[in-house]
Amino acid sequence: MVSVLVLSNRPRVYFGILTLAVVAAWLGVDAWNSQQQQSQVARVLTLGDPDSAPPLIRRYGCAGCHTIPGIAGADGQVGGSLADIRKRAYIGGVANNTADNLVHWIVSPQTFSPHSAMPATGISEAEARDIAAYLYMH
Repeated sequence: MVSVLVLSNRPRVYFGILTLAVVAAWLGVDAWNSQQQQSQVARVLTLGDPDSAPPLIRRYGCAGCHTIPGIAGADGQVGGSLADIRKRAYIGGVANNTADNLVHWIVSPQTFSPHSAMPATGISEAEARDIAAYLYMH
């Protein structure tokens, strides 16, 4: 009798596993599509390439002062966290959050706030556009 019950439950188990696999695949595709959309929006807003940003973030020392999502070791506590910067109203507490302002803030923060602790790093505008795209994407 036990073997009959086990055999009769197998289709349910297989159906459950199949259902979980389909849901997981759907969620994965949805997350990938969402990330692709965020990347496209970030590229259009900033005219930058978010894929080029991680080495720039490391080269210019951003990770030493800021917590930056998706960048290994970027857990600095000197400057604010840069997570979800696209949702903020202001950059550095002083400039309206627009792509152009973010790029200019990255290049020359003292232009907006003369007493800012954020240094002018010598980063180019093109590199700042890549970093801005990355930050808007994450």
